[in-house]
Amino acid sequence: MLFGLNPSVVATTILVVTYLLVIADRFDRSIIALLGGGVMIASGVLSQQEAIRGIDFNTIALLTGMMILVAIARRSGVFEYLAIWAAQRVHASPAGILFLLAVVTAIISALLDNVTTVLLVAPVTLSIAKRLEVAPFPFLFCEVMASNIGGTATLIGDPPNIMIGSAAGLSFNAFLIHLLPVIVVVMAAQAVATHFLWGRALHARPAARAAVMAMDAVSTILDRRLLNYSLIVMALVLLAFVLARAIGLEPGTIALLGAAALMLLDNLEHHREAQTERITATYGDIDWITIFFFVGLFIVVHGLEATGAIGALAQSLVNGVGGNLTYAVFVILWASAILSAIVDNIPFVAAMIPLIKAIAPSLGGDAALPVLWWALSLGACLGGNGTLIGASANLTVAGIAQKNGIGFGFLAYSRIAAPLSVISIVICQIYLWLRYL
Repeated sequence: MLFGLNPSVVATTILVVTYLLVIADRFDRSIIALLGGGVMIASGVLSQQEAIRGIDFNTIALLTGMMILVAIARRSGVFEYLAIWAAQRVHASPAGILFLLAVVTAIISALLDNVTTVLLVAPVTLSIAKRLEVAPFPFLFCEVMASNIGGTATLIGDPPNIMIGSAAGLSFNAFLIHLLPVIVVVMAAQAVATHFLWGRALHARPAARAAVMAMDAVSTILDRRLLNYSLIVMALVLLAFVLARAIGLEPGTIALLGAAALMLLDNLEHHREAQTERITATYGDIDWITIFFFVGLFIVVHGLEATGAIGALAQSLVNGVGGNLTYAVFVILWASAILSAIVDNIPFVAAMIPLIKAIAPSLGGDAALPVLWWALSLGACLGGNGTLIGASANLTVAGIAQKNGIGFGFLAYSRIAAPLSVISIVICQIYLWLRYL
């Protein structure tokens, strides 16, 4: 250790400072995380080899592969088609669009990731709202909530689930079996709540509804060949996720293999120079900020784990819940929800994963782990809906709204989102208690 300092104290200090700087949002979070990881190594808390071992490359590969798949598929226009199709299925009724766009957003978020989903759906939503001459805020609000709710249902839908699944060895099927039932109930409750909040009061002139019905959804499909390739590859990737245990492949390997296959198909008909341009554009669409944020964060959290600080914190938690599994599940659920509404849920989950592994032996060993993972996932993913800064999708939509002159500030969002988020967590608590405890 540098200057002979206590490794646990240094590691904890680096983690706290890193988190505070991320919350302050003065500098890009990827820069802060990489600096935090670098200081962990430079101070002597971790060796370079140990730091590399702390990086979960399965999570990195899964995120990168899915980003590439989406970057290519979006060029076909399929996501714009789905939004317009949804609006026309309810005959351009504002209340119907409010409900159906939220459902479409939730489904897409379960299959892709929530940030990508809102980036695809929000601009089309603004176009539909403008044509209907109605306020866009309710639609954007519901899509934010739906993206985080839908993303909770699967391994690949939300970054916290990707991290939990990789660390705990949980399969794609496990998330579907254990989380999808409660997510369907949560989504239904949110749909009812938002209908009473806005749906009943939303009205549009007949001429405005006719303008939406006149939109040509088919014309948004810009490349049918690419659409077919994208649908085939994504279907095969999802099938491989379901069969991952049987075929012996990790999710990260499946996602990267699918991404490479779709890039190849996307470039088959182009000469070498054009291929380079298209591939460069695809790589440019990857959210490298998130990727490098994960890299730095894994190193920072691993430093805390390697020095024994996580173990000490785990013991404190065990003493607090008295070895009672039910108390531990509810503490993790509500603490995850509350803290994820205050800080980004990604760094929070990164810190909680080794903590849960450490407390499991005192709560029943491996048999206790699954319900603890589900509590962490539900709390972190759904708690992120509580405030504007709770999840990346929230801030993404706020940025889109701001660029279009729409008020989507912290208070405007959070005063409605916080109570709805509490309802979600109460439903999850009842579900966990009835099914597992």
